[in-house]
Amino acid sequence: MSHDDFDVEPIKGLPEHLPEGEHILWQGSPDWWVLARESLALYWVGGYFVVLYLWRVIVATETMSLPQAAVASSFFLVLGAVVCALLAVTSLVQAKAAVYTVTNRRVALRIGAALTMTLNLPYTWIGNANLDLRKSGTGTIAFELMGTTRFSYLLCWPHVRPWRIARTEPAFRCIPDAAKVARLIAEAAETRVSEPKIARVPDEDALAAE
Repeated sequence: MSHDDFDVEPIKGLPEHLPEGEHILWQGSPDWWVLARESLALYWVGGYFVVLYLWRVIVATETMSLPQAAVASSFFLVLGAVVCALLAVTSLVQAKAAVYTVTNRRVALRIGAALTMTLNLPYTWIGNANLDLRKSGTGTIAFELMGTTRFSYLLCWPHVRPWRIARTEPAFRCIPDAAKVARLIAEAAETRVSEPKIARVPDEDALAAE
């Protein structure tokens, strides 16, 4: 029998049903390959092991022939391949576990492979949304939060804006059609923030009677 840790979700990516008047505008997840490249520095790690291999070959040629040196140094290529494979698997798992949601009232991030949590960010909490767009159309949308709300950089990683540790910025990382999603968020946020706030005013006569 198959088992899904997210079967308890009444709505995919959200821990509870939406309140009356709220509806989903968009849902998506990171592109796992782009996430591996940008968040886990896959190419840099691979390049590091290639440099180690070449350096070891050059050093080894002082005591043996070039073919022998290449074979003797191949350990670094094997080790690099293993490390890159682990990074790719990590990225795939993280991307599969993540669900980003945009509604007419908030953005939400269900993140975490081992420790799953959901971040709910009402538009009234968001001071700015920064788009980092790539030529392929994928990009990252990072949310600058107002007020005293804080999130742990380590717990939210890799779904954060890189190197913003003191004041963590949760982010939709490496999503396809990022520009389209950013426009959708901007329109929804503008509509939500501009909505009139209705507050109940005490009856003056009743207060006077008291």
